Order: sequence, then C-alpha cells, then structure tokens
Amino acid sequence: MATIHMHESTRVTPEQFVAALTDFGPGRAKTFGNSADKDLRVHSLDQDHADVTEGSRGIWERLSYDWSDPSHVVLTTLDSNAWGGRSSHVYDLTQRVDGGTDIDYTVVREGKNLRGHLIGALVGTVGKGVLVKAFRDSIKAIEARNGLSS
Repeated sequence: MATIHMHESTRVTPEQFVAALTDFGPGRAKTFGNSADKDLRVHSLDQDHADVTEGSRGIWERLSYDWSDPSHVVLTTLDSNAWGGRSSHVYDLTQRVDGGTDIDYTVVREGKNLRGHLIGALVGTVGKGVLVKAFRDSIKAIEARNGLSS
C-alpha cells in the first residue's frame, strides 16, 4: 500500500477549490488530468456528496465524494480495476489570512490485483513525482478558472 502526502498553497479560496473539485461537468479533464471526460460517469450527486466513476489511460475508480465538511473533503474508492482496500483521496483545506488556501492532500493506493499492486509500488516510489506534478497542474488550472493566472 502506498500513502503519498502532498502540500501546496494556492490563491483560490477553499470554496473555489471545492467547487472545482466537485464540478463533474464537461471539461473536467482540463482541471484534473487523471479524469478523462470520456470515462466520467456521475451515478448520483447532491449538495455535498457524489458517486462518480472516473479515470484515464485504462485505470478507473468509482469514488464516493463527501464534502459535507468543506475543509476536509474525502474521496473513498468504492470499486476500481486496480484499487481496493483503503484506497482514497483526502483534501484538508485551511484558509490563509490572505484569502488563499493551504491544501494537504493524501492519496492512499492499495492494489486489489497484480496491476494495482505494481502501479501502487511505482506510485509509492518513483511515481510520486508524477502525482505531485498532476496536483500542481490541477491547482494552476483552478487558479486560471478563477482568474488568478500568473
């Protein structure tokens, strides 16, 4: 099992970040590169929960999104062709005095089959840089979406 912790600061507010994270409309892939629009399926959606299947490049997972506490957003893996067990994504958001947000992001990857175990081992070692880059790219896209491009 791989657990990856990341931290970034952004100029968007926590509300703007959660709004982007929970926008399951067309063009999601422009913000979250690991969520191809063609693989996106929204099974249910209400004001602070969603059941969504997303993925890209042959890896998919069905996630339960819970943003009932908008400072602690939890995505729990319900099903996947690679991930199982305690696989999840957790975003802890802290608003800064300047209005921006500190984001602590934790990804847990527990393989449920040979493919998942191999990818999980890569993600936990040399692949961490790929996840960090994807996270930073998503933050840049959310800032641009909110008119905060550098």
